[in-house]
Amino acid sequence: MEDQMEMKEGSKRSAPMEDGIDTIQGSKRTASAPLQWSQWQLLDSILPTGGFAHSFGLEAAIQSCIISDPEGLRTYLVHMLENTGSLLLPFVHSATVCPNLETWKNLDRRLDATLTNEVSRKASISQGSALMRVAAAVYTEIPTLKTMRDALIASRDACFHHALVFGLICGLLGMDTDTSQRAYMFITMRDAISAATRLNLIGPLGAAVLQHQVSVVAETILIKWMNCPVVDACQTAPLLDTVQGCHSYLFSRMFCS
Repeated sequence: MEDQMEMKEGSKRSAPMEDGIDTIQGSKRTASAPLQWSQWQLLDSILPTGGFAHSFGLEAAIQSCIISDPEGLRTYLVHMLENTGSLLLPFVHSATVCPNLETWKNLDRRLDATLTNEVSRKASISQGSALMRVAAAVYTEIPTLKTMRDALIASRDACFHHALVFGLICGLLGMDTDTSQRAYMFITMRDAISAATRLNLIGPLGAAVLQHQVSVVAETILIKWMNCPVVDACQTAPLLDTVQGCHSYLFSRMFCS
């Protein structure tokens, strides 16, 4: 009986210590939760950045009969991701590593000069401007975003290209550069496949299967172009760039680019 009483008293004494450990662990989880939620929100399709208004040249490719079936779509996606990796990932990487005003302005001017396709250039500016506006309004815990946006608007010499705005926000949210580049490849693939679905080139279930299959190729492309400096940024799919440039000449169109 005495042994049982001692065991009960011992369990009572140890309970507060266990509760304290749980409380500490709970506070750690709570402290890290807001940052992860913010990072996930940046990748959420519900974020009103206008990404779904663009088909990345897919609509023009369909009307030009370059793409006519899901297999052609898969090939197009691979080339599009390769081009995104070679041309835009260097800018995403640089903006994530150095999320400061002067560096960002220099990168913005450089990317504006690099994008010679007027359709893709306007699409980049449109999406980037929307993303910067939304981020400044949503991530109020990062006042730097609003300060930088106000300064860039006042200077009237910023284009707000999407890849650079995305990299900047990732850097200010504390996202490492590998994750930011992988995230950019993901949203590019997601938006293009969404456009293909709305163009009736593939069904919703087929689109989900295709996204899962192409993600393996996307990871290979990501590793190939990850962490490249902006001086190495290049165009690897000139035909895609040419087709997208014809988008403004389409007689009827659903998307802006």
